[in-house]
Amino acid sequence: MRKVFIAGNWKMNILRNEAKELTERFVAGVNDSIANIDVVLCPPYTVLDLVERSIGHTGIMLGAQDVFWKDMGPFTGEISPAMLLDVGCKWVIIGHSERRNTLSESDELVKKKLEFSLEEGLNVILCVGETLDERNEGKTIRAVSVQLERALLDLELDDPTRLVIAYEPVWAIGTGRNATPDQAQRVQATIREITGKMLGENVVERLRIVYGGSVTEGNIEELLVKQDIDGALVGGASLVADSLVKIVQIAGG
Repeated sequence: MRKVFIAGNWKMNILRNEAKELTERFVAGVNDSIANIDVVLCPPYTVLDLVERSIGHTGIMLGAQDVFWKDMGPFTGEISPAMLLDVGCKWVIIGHSERRNTLSESDELVKKKLEFSLEEGLNVILCVGETLDERNEGKTIRAVSVQLERALLDLELDDPTRLVIAYEPVWAIGTGRNATPDQAQRVQATIREITGKMLGENVVERLRIVYGGSVTEGNIEELLVKQDIDGALVGGASLVADSLVKIVQIAGG
């Protein structure tokens, strides 16, 4: 049985006072809802320390939104796995569509970040997904397959719980649109098939695959009943304490 995984990605939002209030309201609201699921908050770098202190020993985990593929050196503006671990991060998001498409990150760069982060002790949320044009042209599976195959090639993963794959249809992120549960299930079943071939069936049975794309308290329940949807990467709704609380309560219920 795979443990449900819910991560909130705050993206480039939230100042320090807002982060403190949001985290405290979230922590107070979830109570025992996180007892049987994994919950991760991924705030901007500038408030990682503050959020880490606010979540304390609740069991909620801290994550970052990106990372560099070297430990230290002359890389102005970058953040290493060691720095993230030092501030209390256990997870990092890699390959988010906004970094792939807006910041032109290649599949090769995503692979470097993935491998180095795992080697250094960070757990990884690896994002894959198709654009609207790719979906309209019937290329969803091809696009997702290429991203997966390039990221996971020759990857050695002793503990499948250290990697979460997030399927994010790019056209559904922040748009209010989302893939239907059946659409998401079809793609995520394919993701499980591909990862099984690449990493082994013993690994893929424990590997969690989550959905990301305008996830709300209104659609989380119908997503989670699908066989290959093990949780969610939540964007906009994670910036509203009550909404994220409800998502976690439903997921943990």
